[in-house]
Amino acid sequence: MATEGDHAIVNRDEPIPVIRIPSNEDIESNAPSDEEGDQELGKRDRLRQQANRVKSKFEEYGTPEGRQTLQDRVFSSIIQQIIPGDAPDEGDEKPKAKDRRSKKYVERPEFRPRQMAFNFRRFNARIGVVFVLQNRLIHLFSWRRPTATLSFLAIYTLLCLEPHLLPLIPLVGILFSIMIPSFLARHPTPTNDPRIEPSYHGPPTAPASRVRPAPDLSRDFWRNMRDLQNAMEDFSRLHDSANEMITPYTNFSDEAVSSTLYLALFMLSCAAFVASHLVPWRVIALVGGWGMTLAGHPRSQKVLLSSQNLSQLQQHSSLLHKTLRNWIETDVIMDEPAELRQVEIFELQKYHPGSDTWESWLFSPAPYDPLSQARLAEARPKGTQFFEDVQAPTGWKWKEKKWNLDLFSREWVEQRMITGVEIETEGERWVYDIPPEEVELLDTPQKGKKKRIRSIPKSGWEEGTGLEKRGEWRRRRWTRLVEKKAVPSADKDADRSLASS
Repeated sequence: MATEGDHAIVNRDEPIPVIRIPSNEDIESNAPSDEEGDQELGKRDRLRQQANRVKSKFEEYGTPEGRQTLQDRVFSSIIQQIIPGDAPDEGDEKPKAKDRRSKKYVERPEFRPRQMAFNFRRFNARIGVVFVLQNRLIHLFSWRRPTATLSFLAIYTLLCLEPHLLPLIPLVGILFSIMIPSFLARHPTPTNDPRIEPSYHGPPTAPASRVRPAPDLSRDFWRNMRDLQNAMEDFSRLHDSANEMITPYTNFSDEAVSSTLYLALFMLSCAAFVASHLVPWRVIALVGGWGMTLAGHPRSQKVLLSSQNLSQLQQHSSLLHKTLRNWIETDVIMDEPAELRQVEIFELQKYHPGSDTWESWLFSPAPYDPLSQARLAEARPKGTQFFEDVQAPTGWKWKEKKWNLDLFSREWVEQRMITGVEIETEGERWVYDIPPEEVELLDTPQKGKKKRIRSIPKSGWEEGTGLEKRGEWRRRRWTRLVEKKAVPSADKDADRSLASS
């Protein structure tokens, strides 16, 4: 089960756009239309869109890629019932106006099993070029052909010494990898006929070459499937290894180690910002490239991966890790005092006119004043009935054993800008509701009588106990200190469980 701190790196935003690159046929068939044209042109565009949609459906189901067996359709329907859609409800968002011009080139389709299967087939038929490049790089750096590797090192050395030649790489790559092979394909040399000498003059004698996808269920198609399977396994292992080796040092599961690493990276960033121009980057790139390439030689691999060297490397790494751990434990101080906060709770009591008594109602996180949203909505206050049921906030624990009565009732009333209440500045510090009729009498003078001396001040509350009648509710504020609770990480819990077992 994933804990609260675990998270997967997933695109939770809108779907990745599918870019539609316009071709010559699209440009000829879809002429640009003016959105501000007449009504007949709009109808014509809508009919054309409907016709194109129906045509695309026929083409999808008519192609071999679009045809599905009964099992595929059943599986697709089951997947569609299981997997929820990411589209928001109708009441969540307002419908956005569609941009017909951008919709022509960019689409963000939702997940559909049938479309997923169709796109996977097309992707697998065309991914061979990536695996060919990967295979050639493996051969290059494993010294399968020493002449090719030495040629690469010569070019790499030239680029390290003359970095301004870097723009030549894509240009030369296009010339020698695309243009010249395409020309040779159009002008093949007659190798089987010794009577004719090779010549590249004259008209072409062969059709132009074109990269075509591997046919479905062919031998090349299954080769791509095999390489794609292995590439997914390689990525999964690389992801898990990086998560296992990097995450424990960077996720502050051990705050001392992560803080030390953070401080070291911060100092290196400052040093790189100030003195990066003094570092001989060309020499570093040259030596690093030669070293990594020479390390891929079979003889170097035999020496580096020998059992003796691996054991020595493991001993040195464990010794370095132990030394670093001892330095962190002795020099890095992480015993900071826990953070303190003050929490509040309001004791609410309700007045009963028949018995002229106040009944303890509950302890609420809100004062439930006359102009609060709950009072205006005629909702009942929420809270607990007893002091013992009041829990500390999540991630905090009680620092004090008892609740303390807030004797400064005027301050928290003014801080919240509460109006229509009467404040006790002595005694039990209750804050009473003022009845609406009393508010009107205190706020406006009566005819034929002098204006009452005690009127509602500009702050909106009344101080003292001179009112003849009180409201329905009264409240007072209690406070208590809490401190942040340290939550052990999952790594430490695992270590403790292993140690106990």
